Amino acid sequence: MTVAELATKLNLRLLTKTEATKKVTGVYTGDLLSWVMSHAKKNDAWVTVHTHVNIVAVAVLAELACIIIPEGIAVEAATLAKAEAEGVILLGSDLTAAELCWRIYEVLH
Repeated sequence: MTVAELATKLNLRLLTKTEATKKVTGVYTGDLLSWVMSHAKKNDAWVTVHTHVNIVAVAVLAELACIIIPEGIAVEAATLAKAEAEGVILLGSDLTAAELCWRIYEVLH
């Protein structure tokens, strides 16, 4: 499933102008950046409450499909700009991280 298809199914907001054609094969949630880099799998959708520009670097290094920011948390302008420059897809949701993981898992399986 593509990020765009996932966004449609879960009513996620596309926060970047990045084309959402990357494939999503799993979901990972975590807020300790070093832990996410070493445990998330390639093509995972990553759910995090962090909005600092460093999340973009983590997504690039781990080859993640997208980053989803839960609970309507606002994302810093610098982070949005960096994500677009790096081709990282950033999405927003009003759901909690737990709800997002559960629903993404359901949609993918």
